Amino acid sequence: MSLKTSPPMYTNRPVLSSLVACLSLAIISILLTSLVSVAEDTRLDNTRIVIDTKALTLKVLRGGQEVLSFSDIAIGRYGASLDRRKGDNQTPLGHFRIAWITDNTSFHRFFGFRYPSKDYADRALKAGHLDKKTWAKIHRALAAGRLPPQDTILGGNLGIHGIGKGDVDIHKQYNWTNGCVALTNGQIDRLTVWIRVGTPVEIR
Repeated sequence: MSLKTSPPMYTNRPVLSSLVACLSLAIISILLTSLVSVAEDTRLDNTRIVIDTKALTLKVLRGGQEVLSFSDIAIGRYGASLDRRKGDNQTPLGHFRIAWITDNTSFHRFFGFRYPSKDYADRALKAGHLDKKTWAKIHRALAAGRLPPQDTILGGNLGIHGIGKGDVDIHKQYNWTNGCVALTNGQIDRLTVWIRVGTPVEIR
């Protein structure tokens, strides 16, 4: 009596193993990417920008510790003020957050402020420079986490940017902006990894 040889039962195993291996690698890659993103988010959660308009410095603080510092920055050509208004070429003092980030601008890169703040709107209303309707629009936008109107008496479109094709030597000698904070293009590139939408900015 002879025994018949059964056909192989696992001819598809190499194909299946390859598929499983590929899926495993894909899952591991996704998990590693997620872990890096979480770590980066945690790092940036403790990060804030401090700009000194008298010393003309910009510092990045993480958990209260200085991790990056730039000197020879430029501010508005007429200095800085708590009473900043449209067209006065002054940099606003106070606390803000980064509202948007734009790459490849004429100033290399732009980190826009969520400006005007409630404090600016309140002071302008009290001084009679801002009407109640516009004041309410600013407050509603800020409460909803949106960018407030940029076309009021308080001005807008302010932020941190590079110099584009401008002259570095002139940048280091003069305050030349319309109210923004300017760094060299190289400094902006180094700052980029520490900034995201929502990053707190103190200008003092």
